This record gives sequence, structure tokens and C-alpha cells, in this order.
Amino acid sequence: MLADRDIVGVATTFVDNSGITRTKAVPVERLVHAAVWGIGMSPVFDAFLSDDSIVAGRFAGSPIGDLRLYPDLSRLTVLAGQPGWAWAPADRCRQDGTPHPQDQRTLARRVVTRLAEAGYTARMAFEIEWAAGINEAGSDDFIPAVHGPAYGFTRMVEASDYLRDLARALAEQGIQAEQIHPEYAAGQFEVSVAAEDPIAAADTFVLARETIRAVSLRHGMRASFSPKTVAGGVGNGGHVHLSLWASGRNIFAGGDARYGMTEPAEMFSAGILHHLPALLAVGTSSAASYLRLIPQHWAGAFQAWGLENRETALRFVTGSPGDQYRAANLEVKAFDESANPYLVVAGLLSAGLDGLATGRELPDPVEVDPALLLPAERVAHGITQMPASLGAVADAFEADDVLNTAFGDELAATIVELRRAEHAMFVDASEQDIAAAVRWKY
Repeated sequence: MLADRDIVGVATTFVDNSGITRTKAVPVERLVHAAVWGIGMSPVFDAFLSDDSIVAGRFAGSPIGDLRLYPDLSRLTVLAGQPGWAWAPADRCRQDGTPHPQDQRTLARRVVTRLAEAGYTARMAFEIEWAAGINEAGSDDFIPAVHGPAYGFTRMVEASDYLRDLARALAEQGIQAEQIHPEYAAGQFEVSVAAEDPIAAADTFVLARETIRAVSLRHGMRASFSPKTVAGGVGNGGHVHLSLWASGRNIFAGGDARYGMTEPAEMFSAGILHHLPALLAVGTSSAASYLRLIPQHWAGAFQAWGLENRETALRFVTGSPGDQYRAANLEVKAFDESANPYLVVAGLLSAGLDGLATGRELPDPVEVDPALLLPAERVAHGITQMPASLGAVADAFEADDVLNTAFGDELAATIVELRRAEHAMFVDASEQDIAAAVRWKY
């Protein structure tokens, strides 16, 4: 089938612990061999920072050893934005075929299995925001490719052919886009995709983002998914929508708890809320993330939740009347696209499972912008601002027994080491220098 469609190569991808998508590709004639025997790949990539420097940690960063990448052929996709190429996400295994302890996709699958054993399934979707800039040879500056106002139809008119080709490419690859529109920041757009099972949602995030990148380049543009493309501007979020299901029913709707939630939905949400500071270590893994995660930027800078409150880290979405049984979900607003989506899946579900296991209670919802409350009022309501640096979230993750147990010793230790190393790399850098350093890394 691939040869008949003039496909010459298949790119297999995994996402490293710093949120960068890495790849090895094989000629199409070698795909069967790759599926059976895997593709060689060093485990050193577990210890890569965003600038490709390597941290020599306790469990990662050594030049010794080798892994095998096994393409998941159930997700094999012909790439509409890269003629002649196909793609498949990879699972990483040791040479003896056992899972690599730092393979994030395998971890996510393992936590999804734990969720099923508890009697639940989940539906997830990642929002994808990006800033489209002019691809100017020899320059890494950001020059917006469109000039219309935020959310303005003028911006869609300017980029009409580009967005048409992007919509076609996503559809040809089986990605169901539910919305595509201009966003707030200069040159910014957003695609919202349909919810899927968690592993598929993470795969779709990787595929959709690289499709946007490819179509952008073919139109003379460059796509930045960085949390802060330009210092002082509005960054790109990577909001995650999550609903929990039992016996075919969305338990975020039709219940007797607040806003129609069921009691298990509240406990699951309470678990995520409780573990959010530590979860930032996987959901906001760039120094630029903390230029975005500030109050009154709709970034979810406060550890709180509320009904349709875009300033709390968790926003509860009921959906329209009559559609709530399907659409009600929890949106995690604090995360961005420097995240490894498989670690996000594992982290959110592990935190939610802890909420269910311990019967954790969800506090009162916040019905105002938390930034407008006096400090004493925030204290009285138990509202705290989220950690403000990679160093702080590394400390929070290291102290979180639930997430450390779920991730395993090797992966948990490596995440902490990488966040501290990335923090040290930028600790004295200006906002402008941070934004410029990671602008085209994501």
C-alpha cells in the first residue's frame, strides 16, 4: 500500500523528557524488518535538554547501551504535508524486547490499564496553539505571517489558502478537527481536535503538531509552538480536556454533585488539583513555560478550579444543554506544548486515580478571577499561585510519592534532574533571551 502511494520512507517518533519529538526513519522496504526487530536508538535521549545538551544523571545520559524502536503500525499514517513520507509512533524497548523503563508511551499505556482495572475509561484531547511567522532565511526572529486582529476574520482571509491546506491535511490523516481559528497573539492560530482514548490523543497531538509544521513550511511560514514565542506577548498553551467514563457513561455529567458531576468525578478532579504543582514538571517543561504561567493571561496560574473560569488551573466545562452527557469535561489550562503528551496522560490519570483511591474532596469552586482577590482572601479560600520556575516544580515532583511511584524510580529521577538542569541553564537569562532560545525548539 505504501509503495503504491509512492511512499519512500517511514518516520518513527518518540517524545523525549524535555518535550522534543525525536525520530528515526527507515526506507519503506525496511518497515517490516523494523516492525519485527525494531530500529536501533541510544537511550541517551532520555537525558537531552531543549538545546540538545546531555545531562549525566543517575539513570540516563550515558553513551553506553542501545534500545529498539518498534513502530506502532496500528497508527501508521501517510503524511499529507510531507509527500513521500509516512509516520508511526514508536514504543522503546530494551534489546531483549522488554519495555524500556523510561519509555513514556509504555508508561501511559500502563496507567490507562490501571484506570480500566478501576472500572473507568478516559477521553482526552490536546488543544494545539501555534504562532505562524515568516520563514526568513538566516533569521530566527519572529515576524508574524498575518496581521489581522485577534480572532479576526481578516486574519483568516490573509491565511485562507494555508488554513485550507492544513484542514485538508489533517482530514486526510484521519485527524478530526472540531475547530480551527485565529487566536489572540500575533500570528497565532488554534486547532481543537476530537477527544479520543488517551494514548490515541497523545499520538494525535504529535502528528497534528508536525503536520502544522510541515504545511507551514510549504507556505513559506514557520510554526512556533513555544510557550512564549515573543517575550511580553501571549504564549501558546497546550490545554488538555479530560472526561472520565464508567459503563459507557460520562461521569462528569448527570450526577448529583456540583454542576452535574458525580461524586467519583469530583474525587478524580480533586486528585488532579492536589497534584498540580508536581504535574507541572511534565506539563510545563520549558523555562519559557513560566513566562506564560502568570495571572490574568488565561494560563491557569492559580491552583484552583471553577465553572468556565479561565483563570483557574482547572476549568470545568459543562457543554451545551442537551450535549452535556457527551461534552462535559475538565480542562487543564496550566499545561503548554513543551510537555511530553504521554507523560501528561500518565501524570493526570495517576493523580486522578489517587483522588479516587483516597476519596479526596474537591474544594469550593472559584467564581472570580483569583488575581483580583486580596492575598488574605486567597489564603482563606485555599487558593495558591502555581510554582513559578522549573526549579520549584522539580522540588514539587520529587516530593510527590504518588507520581514517583507511578513513573518508576528511573524516569522520576531523570525528570527531576532535567528540570533542574534546564532551570540552571536559564536562571540568569532575560525573558527576551529565554523566548529566543526556545522559540523554534517546540
